[in-house]
Amino acid sequence: MKEAMFYEKLDENKVRCFLCSHHCTIKEGKRGICHVRKNMDGTLYSLVYGKVVSMHIDPIEKKPLFHFLPSSTSFSIATAGCNFRCEHCQNFEISQYPMEHEDIPGQTVTPEDIVDAAAKNGCGSISYTYTEPTIFFEFAYDCAKLAHRKGIKNVFVSNGYTTPEATRVIAPYLHGNNIDLKGNDDFYRKICGARLEPVKETIRLMKELGVWVEVTTLIIPDHNDSEEDLRDIAGFIESVDPYIPWHVTQFYPTYKLMDKPRTPVKTLRKAREIGFKAGLRYVYEGNVPGEGGENTYCHNCRELLIKRLGFSIVENNIKDGQCLKCGTGIKGVWK
Repeated sequence: MKEAMFYEKLDENKVRCFLCSHHCTIKEGKRGICHVRKNMDGTLYSLVYGKVVSMHIDPIEKKPLFHFLPSSTSFSIATAGCNFRCEHCQNFEISQYPMEHEDIPGQTVTPEDIVDAAAKNGCGSISYTYTEPTIFFEFAYDCAKLAHRKGIKNVFVSNGYTTPEATRVIAPYLHGNNIDLKGNDDFYRKICGARLEPVKETIRLMKELGVWVEVTTLIIPDHNDSEEDLRDIAGFIESVDPYIPWHVTQFYPTYKLMDKPRTPVKTLRKAREIGFKAGLRYVYEGNVPGEGGENTYCHNCRELLIKRLGFSIVENNIKDGQCLKCGTGIKGVWK
């Protein structure tokens, strides 16, 4: 265990955590909503420091990050736990595990182990993913600082519920962040056990602090697929920066949302059109490889820049961050 960051001590041995926007007040001997931060005798501890439950080498496109070191690999890690209760979580076996068990699973590793493994495998980045990286912030932070010194980039794949205090601490070592923007506030409350506004605040702040941001919306039939919902999301992203890539992704039945069908491709097409009409330069269709909506085009001359098939790059016509045909700069992290 490691003493947690971002908390204050209260009367009666209680503590208040302000790592994420739930701001849990935790009684002595109890855990927060994430179930991986525990108050022990008035001191808050992370129960997942160095307890890695999943570790893989992934293509960066899987995160998904399309404007971030294309064709590179990312050493991807997670611990158990999450601060959301999403009914459609595809990794619920590990994200929700601490809710139902007292033990904390995982292989014990150090930040040095993670960074060394990333370097030995030629990975351009380390991704803190699969579950919410905010809940294992202390370990991610130590890994990120070490990786940064070694010239390896760091990526969060996040629900965006990190507080501004924690965001400002990690941002100097964080190079990319794919943040879910899931739906309206009612969707967040009913499906995720959270609220919308803190997520918007994180997107704004990450961008302001110089972190490369991409946004993903998993479109679920009858939950967040209305034109109004999609226009609101697209409009918000455009208001932050029209060059933020937006991934509109196909849902498939999982966990507690088994009663909804896969998202029709026509719905993804509609969302993509809404994004472009809102002024976004880059909108991508996800989980439907080969349908054409995963390619990158120059926003100026419409030349095909990156042709993708799933997580693979078939063709890349970006050089030094520019379109080879017209020379327009393409926003992203290219080297």
